Amino acid sequence: MTTEDLAPAITLDDAYVDDLFGVSARLRAAGPVHRIVTAEGETAWLVTRYADVRAALADPALSLDNTNARSGYRGSSLPPALARHLLNTDPPDHARLRRLVGQAFTARRIDGLADGVRATADALLDRLAGRAEADLVADYAAPLPMAVICDLLGVPAADQDEFRAWTHTLVDSAPDRGRQLRAAVAGIDGYTRDLIGRKRADPGDDLLSALIEARDVGDRLSEDELTSFTFVLFAAGYETSMGLISVGLLEVLRRPGLRAARRADPAGLVEELLRFCVPAALATRRFALEPVEIGGVRIPPGELVLLSLASANRDPDRFDNADDLVPSRAGHGHLAFGHGVHHCLGAPLARLEARIAIERLLDRFPGLGLADPAAPPEWRPSTRTHGLRRLPVTLEKEPAS
Repeated sequence: MTTEDLAPAITLDDAYVDDLFGVSARLRAAGPVHRIVTAEGETAWLVTRYADVRAALADPALSLDNTNARSGYRGSSLPPALARHLLNTDPPDHARLRRLVGQAFTARRIDGLADGVRATADALLDRLAGRAEADLVADYAAPLPMAVICDLLGVPAADQDEFRAWTHTLVDSAPDRGRQLRAAVAGIDGYTRDLIGRKRADPGDDLLSALIEARDVGDRLSEDELTSFTFVLFAAGYETSMGLISVGLLEVLRRPGLRAARRADPAGLVEELLRFCVPAALATRRFALEPVEIGGVRIPPGELVLLSLASANRDPDRFDNADDLVPSRAGHGHLAFGHGVHHCLGAPLARLEARIAIERLLDRFPGLGLADPAAPPEWRPSTRTHGLRRLPVTLEKEPAS
């Protein structure tokens, strides 16, 4: 099957965002690969089935470097200083960059962050004491991972809200967001350069200061790579965790029986929430370096390829009862953090944050409940990530029996 055989089947628009798993299921049943139009108007190939997505995630013929895109590809239009990061780099440069930052995300180092994550969660929950209602996105799921990543990088707390707003603009999907996108990119670029300058003049005991030393003393990073690292650690470190915590809490509150599961096997619950909720709906975009065949469809060089993690993680050919949330599911094998050399570096931190966030919230407010259990979720307007815009709850409501 060739390009001409497949006309665009769907536009990744609001209907896709509002019914992500329903639309994904219909596309997956209809075929393994579909010609689609992104929310930004780019034509692309969407891969839907688990086996194909997993193979494509590790296929060296699919490049993350957008310089390999066909002529006319626009993307997020990041300047060079923000584009030389792990999500836009192929081996061998990718391996060098990953080694430099990977030391900050070892399991041992992440475990050492647990007390700080708990303290941050408890401080946020202290602010909810005495209140009858809250929005768990604005009051908890968003500020928790932002505070953690800012602490890891040594970013002043006063700067967090502005950077969070810029990040939302980058990942939200809208065809007419050009001016807002340009403003967000300019804001991130200017802020990141300024922050690096301040850390260079007054280094601290944080990851960014260590990266600056790797650049200035070891000459293992270019200046653009340093700036890009800072940007992507902010954006990726925040967005994935916020989506996982917000949607994970929604699903736990929808299912009172999960409260027992999170005590019996909190790590198992988080793994199943990762599969079921899929905080990154799409993997980082790829570009075919040569003619590539996926699911019997031949994709020409330079074409944009999108791998649907949301669809793959609900594929019934891979997971029994794929649309059920089963905390005791054995041998997860989910693709929420990708697969292969580009597997998400921050996965241990996201798991830690989600486990602690759910644990501390439900311990502190055992009567927590959804403000309106019948209300449809308010999804973030993004085709890339899968998170909530709001999560209204009552803090005094007794849990269902």
